[in-house]
This record gives sequence, C-alpha cells and structure tokens, in this order.
Amino acid sequence: MSGATARRSVRADVSPLRTRVISALVMAPLVLGALYLGGVFTDLLMIAVGAGMAFEWARLTTQGAGSAVGVAALGVGVGILLYALDRPEMAALLLLLTALVAPALIGRGAGLRGRLWLAAGVVYLGAACLGFLFLRARPEVGLLLIGWLIAVVWATDIGAYAAGKSLGGPKLLVRVSPNKTWAGLVGGLASAVLVSVLVAAWQPELAHATRLPGVAGVAVAGALLALVAQAGDLLESALKRRVGAKDASGLIPGHGGLLDRADGLVAASLVLALSITALDATV
Repeated sequence: MSGATARRSVRADVSPLRTRVISALVMAPLVLGALYLGGVFTDLLMIAVGAGMAFEWARLTTQGAGSAVGVAALGVGVGILLYALDRPEMAALLLLLTALVAPALIGRGAGLRGRLWLAAGVVYLGAACLGFLFLRARPEVGLLLIGWLIAVVWATDIGAYAAGKSLGGPKLLVRVSPNKTWAGLVGGLASAVLVSVLVAAWQPELAHATRLPGVAGVAVAGALLALVAQAGDLLESALKRRVGAKDASGLIPGHGGLLDRADGLVAASLVLALSITALDATV
C-alpha cells in the first residue's frame, strides 16, 4: 500500500469515528440532563424518543409505507404524552388502537407478517417507554433505578463487545447477528453483575427499592436484565435482517438510529417495570 493510499484509509477510518464522538458529546448531556431533572424534561425526552423509535420500527416493517409510519410514530408519541399527563388508561387504549389502525394502512405487499411486526412493535415500544417513565417517577428512588438500569445495559454492551472481540469463539445466533458470540454473552453478563454489585454496595437503598435480598439479589437481577437487554438487541437485529437494513435509520449521525442505540434498554425497561409492578401488587 502506498503512502497516499494509507493516508486516505486512515482518514476514512477516522471520519466515522469523529462523527460518532461528536454525536455522543452533543446527545449525552441532553439525555442525561433530562433524566436527572425528571418530570416534564424526562416526559418530553421519552415522547421524542418513543415517536422516533416507532417511526424507525414502522419504516422497517412496512418498507417505508408513509401512512403506517406516521400513524405509528404519532400514536406512540401521543400515548406517552397521555401517560405523562396521568392518563394511563387512555395511553394504553391509544397504543392498542394504533396497533390495530397502523397495520390496516399497509398495502398488500407488506403481507401478514409485516402487519404483525408493526402491531407488535407499537405495543412493545409504547409499553417500554411508559415503563421507563414509571421507573423514573418512583418516589425518592426513581433516579437510582434509572441510573442502575442504564449502567447495567451499558456494561452489558461494553462487556459483550470486549469479550467477543478479544476471545472470539462460537457464534451465538449466526442467522440473526453474525458477530455475536457466546463469549460476548458471558462477558456482558459478568460486566452487568459487577456494575450491579458496585451500585448496590454504594447505594444500599437499591435493594429496598427493588425488594431484592441485598447486594446478591441485585447482582442476580443485573444478570437477568443483561440477558433481557441482549435479547432486545437480537430482536432488533432480526428485524433489520428481515428487511436487509444495516441501521434502523440515520437519525443519529455516526450511530444509526435510536433503536440501534436503545434496543437493549427498551427490553430491559419493560421487564424491570413489569417486575416492580408485579411486586407492588403483592404488597
């Protein structure tokens, strides 16, 4: 390789990385700031994120059918708004209505499978966003729950990537995500457990907030959430693979779409919110 060719190759590699870094530096303070402030700031964040993810999901499942995409995004966004306005019954009703109406707007070319994917996505993404708001709104412990949840998902992603890259080994699900390995799965679990132990030791009230038996209980819950997060990642990979897409969209320069960044968090938010709701019902 000549010197000029090598320099062009280096510039080609650096440019996407620079874009990713700039996007992260712009978005991270806004997202984390909204989550820290809570209230209307978190509500507005979730309306935007929820509508964006619904847009991406509908675009993938319907091959860009405009009417279905618009209805899905609008329905999820307004549903989150209704929940934020303390109208959970209306929010749930609107999500279910959207799951019925949006697939009906797809042309025959999408087929039954595409319609089912779209309907399921509206309910799945909408419920996950409502679950995230439910966790953040928990009195006194909402910020702690959200902080732990995000830390677990991030640790899972980082641990899985590091272990998969360094150890390699047998593939996890080649047909769904060719790059994921069993080593990555274990690495993600181990990282989630470590982060959960550290957070629980630093903030003992986390065990009380989740009704788990001390640090050990939080560690086990962290491992389970890591499994759920990786399942959410695989679900989005299966959806993209079904339509031959590399990214859910280009909404985030250098990162792809919102779903590409939040797929694991979506699944983990829904499961954690449902688990705490079930525990509340037993008290």
